Amino acid sequence: MTSKYNIVTFLPVNLFEQFQEVANTYFLFLLILQLIPQISSLSWFTTIVPLALVLSITAVKDATDDYFRHKSDSQVNNRQSQVLIRGSLQNEKWMNVRVGDIIKLENNQFVAADLLLLSSSEPHGLCYIETAELDGESNMKVRQSVSVTSELGDQNNLASFDGEVVCEPPNNKLDRFCGTLYWRDKKYTLSNQNMLLRGCVLRNTEACYGLVIFAGPDTKLMQNSGRTKFKRTSIDRLMNTLVLWIFGFLVCMGVILAVGNAVWEREVGFLFQSYLPWDPPVDNFLFSAFLSFWSYVIILNTVVPISLYVSVEVIRLGHSYFINWDQQMFCSQCNTPAEARTTTLNEELGQVEYIFSDKTGTLTQNIMSFNKCSINGQTYGEGSDPLGPQPKRLDFTPFNPLADPDFCFYDDTLLEAVKVGDTHTHKFFRLLSLCHTVMSEEKSEGELLYKAQSPDEGALVTAARNFGFVFRSRTPGTITTTEMGRSVTYTLLAILDFNNIRKRMSVIVRNPEGRICLYCKGADTVLLERLHPCNQELMNITSDHLNEYAADGLRTLALAYRDLSEDEWEAWSERHRIAAKAASCREDRLAAAYEQIEQDMVLLGATAIEDKLQEGVPETIAVLSLANIKIWVLTGDKQETAVNIGYSCKMLTDDMTEVFIISGHTVQSVRQELRRARDRMIEMSRTRDGKEEGVEGCFMGNGFREGQGDSRGGERQLQCPPPPPSNLMDNISGEFALVINGHSLAHALEADMETEFVSTACACKAVICCRVTPLQKAQVVEMIKKHKKAVTLAIGDGANDVSMIKSAHIGVGISGQEGIQAVLASDYSFSQFRFLQRLLLVHGRWSYLRMCRFLCYFFYKNFAFTMVHFWFGFYCGFSAQTVYDQYFITLYNIVYTSLPVLAMGIFDQDVPDQRSLEYPKLYEPGQLNLLFNKREFFICIAQGIYTSVVLFFVPCAILSDATQSTGVPLADYQTFAVTTATALVIVVSVQIALDTGFWTVINHVFVWGSLGLYFSIMLALQSQTLFGIFPNQFHFVGSAQSTLLQPVVWLTIALATAICIVPVLAFRFLKVDLKPQLSDTVRYTQLVRQKKRKPAGRSVGGAWRGVGSVSEGRLGARGSSRRSGYAFAHTEGFGELITSGKNMRLSSLAMATFASRHSSSWIDTLRRKKHSHTNTPPSASGESSPAPSCVSGSIPPLSNSSSVLCGSQDAPIEEETGAAPDTQTASTSSTQNPPAPALASEAADGSAQTLNAGVLTPAALRSQGGDSPGGWTISLGAVQEALLRWKGRASASNSPVKLAE
Repeated sequence: MTSKYNIVTFLPVNLFEQFQEVANTYFLFLLILQLIPQISSLSWFTTIVPLALVLSITAVKDATDDYFRHKSDSQVNNRQSQVLIRGSLQNEKWMNVRVGDIIKLENNQFVAADLLLLSSSEPHGLCYIETAELDGESNMKVRQSVSVTSELGDQNNLASFDGEVVCEPPNNKLDRFCGTLYWRDKKYTLSNQNMLLRGCVLRNTEACYGLVIFAGPDTKLMQNSGRTKFKRTSIDRLMNTLVLWIFGFLVCMGVILAVGNAVWEREVGFLFQSYLPWDPPVDNFLFSAFLSFWSYVIILNTVVPISLYVSVEVIRLGHSYFINWDQQMFCSQCNTPAEARTTTLNEELGQVEYIFSDKTGTLTQNIMSFNKCSINGQTYGEGSDPLGPQPKRLDFTPFNPLADPDFCFYDDTLLEAVKVGDTHTHKFFRLLSLCHTVMSEEKSEGELLYKAQSPDEGALVTAARNFGFVFRSRTPGTITTTEMGRSVTYTLLAILDFNNIRKRMSVIVRNPEGRICLYCKGADTVLLERLHPCNQELMNITSDHLNEYAADGLRTLALAYRDLSEDEWEAWSERHRIAAKAASCREDRLAAAYEQIEQDMVLLGATAIEDKLQEGVPETIAVLSLANIKIWVLTGDKQETAVNIGYSCKMLTDDMTEVFIISGHTVQSVRQELRRARDRMIEMSRTRDGKEEGVEGCFMGNGFREGQGDSRGGERQLQCPPPPPSNLMDNISGEFALVINGHSLAHALEADMETEFVSTACACKAVICCRVTPLQKAQVVEMIKKHKKAVTLAIGDGANDVSMIKSAHIGVGISGQEGIQAVLASDYSFSQFRFLQRLLLVHGRWSYLRMCRFLCYFFYKNFAFTMVHFWFGFYCGFSAQTVYDQYFITLYNIVYTSLPVLAMGIFDQDVPDQRSLEYPKLYEPGQLNLLFNKREFFICIAQGIYTSVVLFFVPCAILSDATQSTGVPLADYQTFAVTTATALVIVVSVQIALDTGFWTVINHVFVWGSLGLYFSIMLALQSQTLFGIFPNQFHFVGSAQSTLLQPVVWLTIALATAICIVPVLAFRFLKVDLKPQLSDTVRYTQLVRQKKRKPAGRSVGGAWRGVGSVSEGRLGARGSSRRSGYAFAHTEGFGELITSGKNMRLSSLAMATFASRHSSSWIDTLRRKKHSHTNTPPSASGESSPAPSCVSGSIPPLSNSSSVLCGSQDAPIEEETGAAPDTQTASTSSTQNPPAPALASEAADGSAQTLNAGVLTPAALRSQGGDSPGGWTISLGAVQEALLRWKGRASASNSPVKLAE
């Protein structure tokens, strides 16, 4: 339940919440004061009308928000589950599931609660689950029921189950469960291997039954979700501070005027006592001053704007609808629009500095495809020329009736090699069809369904299937395939299982001819060093291919084989049998046996699998990086997979200065590795700044440096220097990245290590955290919020991301394949990561800009309005008399000036959305909080006070001696009030016209309509008709008409308006001319482009799509460094599971024969392995050393991160105003720098200049075209346009004109 109200509690709870706002409580207090006649000189309705309006609008908004929360809760709670009730299955809603219920789950269903697995349709009570929502891993995992309950497959048997479970209390540990089952006078130990946790999805299992152990908020998933936090923006917090300051200023003004009243009453007021006595109970000047203080607090209360908060909410609501209605954030494939699930955080979207992203399902689609391969030195699957004809997808059906129709491959040369019987190609695909742990199910003849525990392994077996080597079935001792239409059965002699230390798996098989062969696939870094020396030349060629594949972000595996003689097999088999039965050090002995046989292999080639990224991910990350936004990936997946995806999405590039890996297992080793990384950054930064030269050294592939600390730790104390000062780390130049494992992160998040970790990680351009738990994700976000004081955004799609989403300032949910938990917990949701670019750079930036302009103007107009009363106090004997009539005071904020500022706050723009995306540097003012801060606030206040001085003293000075044409003096109270009020409305209307940068019909209607409404209401209120109806309320009949008929009044208004506006106009004129902002320069080029646009120009969308080649080509020149593209989402243990036969449906005779050979429980083995790995440090070939081969050489100097778009945007924008429209484009290698928007080169002095992403030339700009329609006006309107035109003409002889950013 996430909703806050119901029908009964809504009104009291909502009013209680609203009166927790300081401003609402303050105005309620004023309302009470106004009911006291001795204090108030204003009617009570001047306060209650705005207050009631504010409370009503806020209540409607809160009710609407809560209605949608009720709707989301209902959607989840009403999901159906099959619950066993009185011996029959009945559909029950999730919210009605209780502890002790027995639930039936079917294939592909979400698990509704934490269940104890009782039985399954699979043999031995096994079932397969996917835990992507819990830990982000997409590979399948196995769970097994307790043996005594595995036979309860029948509903009647389950209905009679009366066991009792005693277990640990609810907790958030996803990988641990301790409990005991008591049944039939026996007890059985329960572990995590017997549990199905909420959020998991049942896969490749027809059905299973489970007993509910934890439900609702007690489930481990919900325990990891974290507490829902009330989120407020930085502008909200600043506004609350400013309102308190304004209130203090109000008290000061009240004190000054009260002191003035006391002095006046004592020195002058006694002279009037005879005919103007004090009203009782006033009997002395001090009490009069006391009452005067409260009277002025009421009169000057408008300086604390009551309509501020409701206006802010209305503007935010409008921004939220713009997000919801944005067609460019609508996903047509899944029919999902973007949704702003909150209305309170929109402007915060324009201030984000850190993005924390999940990997699986957020950056990737989690779809693996066989993309390329290298066989005997020949590479296949090369991409086509983008300018040439597109290749056709191969049709495998005529060649192979068993082919998977969904398989895509485009290189027909590989299929021809298979058809002609190339020996190496056949061996290559034979290996892929045999060396795996995939299970096959053939529901009908030729209709194969593969059950792979990891999607990449499934992709490899499917590739072999389509190229004629079809895996058909397996038993514990055989593998049956169809090779080129001929059925072949291999004897499976051994499976050398995969684990994260070995990084490879092998099978040993005997073919029908009796030959024994070992087939191996694994990481190139570990497999290539185990090859026979005769493979050296082929290894060099294949290594080049692997480099190319890795550079393209593909996941690679190397393939090799070895023929074994009968004697070799028998000798090794005996050693393996002894190692398998060893009572101690079993894992080490098995690893040694595997190492012995996996030597002197013959290289076959390599595979390259693409883990398909979501559309537009590389481009989005590149653009966000240019906007000075740092992206961290927090994933539960393994290091190799996460790093590979980092390269695929261009977070990591081959051109990076260095990528550091932190993998220590102790606090001391992690601290040492972090400090070594910092020292290295400082050293290389100084080298780059002082001398552009490479640094010699031995690095891991692609500039990787592995932490060299003693991971076992504690054996020696390290004397490390203190961390460098933070300002030194902030000034580091160069592109660095940090990869840290979950066990190291646990130490880095400790209190005494946080500063070390933050200073190192925040100096890096990209950070990847692997093997992290959901709570660790939240802790990382909280750490950055605490130490950097930066706005954070978390984005994810699974339940394991919920705590991170709730912890960040802004949470974004991807409505993907992993349920809706992340969406329900999020503030914004959409279906594709690429929409984040538009959410931040367009909607976020505009929302921040609009809110800042709104606040600046709002405070300005209120001070200009209110301070007139303060100056008038010195002329009215400090008697708390108002300048304006009470109806004008009531309507000023809610009628006369509310709509224009709302229109500006909702619709205003400085540049169009296309330019916001082309110039990510425009985003930086929000990050630096430049548009509204305390300094800007005081400037607005000063302008408002200046305006009030002019509006009071200019009419006062002129009208004091002015007369009508009849000779009657104009120096009366009502004439002065009408003149001042009219001048005020006109001045603030002209001011908002200057502040508005984007005019719509609504802006025109609201600005000029409000002005017309003022005159209409004023004339109506002082008409004879209303006086006749309410003679006691409307005293000044006809005074407005008579005042506005006087020419001197209009001259006074015009003079006051000019004195108020001309200085502002001059200041902005000079500011644009002398120190223009980037947005000013972009608007100038927009203006020039509109005049020079060619009808045949390319659309902006087309130009921007040019960046799409980033995902297909390279980001920059690839260095000579070597890195592995190895990534294999596989779990240890499936080899032993297969050879044990426990996951296969065998006859009782076959099982009896086989059981004698494999008597140990594979589940127990997995548990022992896991336990031993947590206590045993990895070896040199383990995960701490992903690339042991070192390549000496100099690292080429790095370009900035903006090399994605060919440069940074710090350079000035150039606009050629000459007659020649053509520009000379500097030639750029398509393999190094892809085309990008707004990039061009100009011919200057006969040499081609390569301009960076911040440079505009008329040719590039005209070619993009596609400007948004509508009336674009620069803030200063025609005056600014005239200035820019003059500037262009004055500089035409010296083009290109340079405008500093």
